[in-house]
Amino acid sequence: MIFSSLLFMFVFLPVVLVVYYLVPRQFRNLVLFVFSLVFYAWGEPVYILLMLFTAFIDYFNGAMVDKFRHRPMIAKGFVIESVIVNLSLLGFFKYAGLFTSTFNSLTGLGIPVPEVALPIGISFYTFESMSYTIDIYRDRAPRQHSIINYGAYVSFFPHLVAGPIVRYEDMALQLTNRKESLQKFTAGAQRFLVGLFKKVIIANNVAALADKVEYLGSPSTLTAWLGILAFTFQIYFDFSGYSDMAIGLAKMFGYEIPENFRLPYVSHSVREFWQRWHITLGTWFKEYVYFPLGGSRGGTLLTVRNMAIVWLLTGIWHGASWNYALWGIYFGVLIICEKLFFGKWLEKIPKFFSWLYSFLAVVIGWVFFSYEDIMQAFQMLGAMFGIGTVPVDNQGLYCLLTFGPTLVIAALCSSPLAGKLTEKMRTGNTLSKAVWTVGYCALLLVSVCFLVDNSYNPFLYFQF
Repeated sequence: MIFSSLLFMFVFLPVVLVVYYLVPRQFRNLVLFVFSLVFYAWGEPVYILLMLFTAFIDYFNGAMVDKFRHRPMIAKGFVIESVIVNLSLLGFFKYAGLFTSTFNSLTGLGIPVPEVALPIGISFYTFESMSYTIDIYRDRAPRQHSIINYGAYVSFFPHLVAGPIVRYEDMALQLTNRKESLQKFTAGAQRFLVGLFKKVIIANNVAALADKVEYLGSPSTLTAWLGILAFTFQIYFDFSGYSDMAIGLAKMFGYEIPENFRLPYVSHSVREFWQRWHITLGTWFKEYVYFPLGGSRGGTLLTVRNMAIVWLLTGIWHGASWNYALWGIYFGVLIICEKLFFGKWLEKIPKFFSWLYSFLAVVIGWVFFSYEDIMQAFQMLGAMFGIGTVPVDNQGLYCLLTFGPTLVIAALCSSPLAGKLTEKMRTGNTLSKAVWTVGYCALLLVSVCFLVDNSYNPFLYFQF
């Protein structure tokens, strides 16, 4: 079940909201826990046990860390146990096949490759659950004494399967002290509609072009650029739209969860891009990997080492294929070079050129991300720069005429322009406010019409 589905919007969500607001406050986390399990079981009825096992292990380890707080070595042992168990489960289900097949290809052995389905959301809820034990050990959050409250945190359906990655530190107090209000509920519903529009109207439509170009054997230069630009906007509106819906849903239940995107395609450096893109993942790696390694405190060489480790892990986190590792290394190299060599220069040149550099660097990076076959990725890059192909062909002209307007709309909506316009209407005169209100109703109506009319409703980040 995904947020941008009629079943979720018109059956599951209304039922949860009605039950949630009818029961006494002390039972509301229990309601969220139960319905979150139903939500997850809808797509993964077997692997719900894996998620519950992960939650129980970390709940137990967190209790032990709190109990032995004054005996640091013992407490640290339970933290290590939590990390080992979580990463072992993630490693087996997500990477066992990749590592086994790679080992076979290097050695010529025929070790059977494990064939296990990837549990939905395991990359997200593993990091969230693991943060609980670590945050207690660091004394950044109190131990949660109610296993129901903790279960509600780990399984909370708005961020369960695709983030944002919500650290326990950010949710600890809200589990017992949040306040629901009509104003917060309304703001959440509006945010959900914005995310729905991003996902259904923009992402799903540009996805048709991205998928079309991906399966072409040798696209022209024009077609190649149109295809990768389509993927560039698809992955942004797909994932940021889902994050908007998650943030909006959380508000409807009284929770505040972190922002995950802040207009990343307006960045003027690759480093700035990653401060605006998938913010909660970057924060997680910074807090739980980069800083424990020493951050930038040990001199240039150790800083470069720490950054390289983080970016390799960032790439591998995204998928069980070596193209993701290459993608992470690519961005790591760019960010290290910006830090050591030309970061200051980017601040001095005209803004247009620093933006163009950043945007092109990101677009090229998406080539490695979108093609699991690395040779195909390099062939696509060659086509983009006119190597071994024609500049323009009929296919490219057809794609330009058919999808050009959609790409322009996507570009405008990924800029500050759309936000400034809606804010101006929201705070304007009576007529502007009326248009603003009607606009949100139109978002719902148009999105529902697209969902009814079109069964093509993919979501990229479910595979991670």
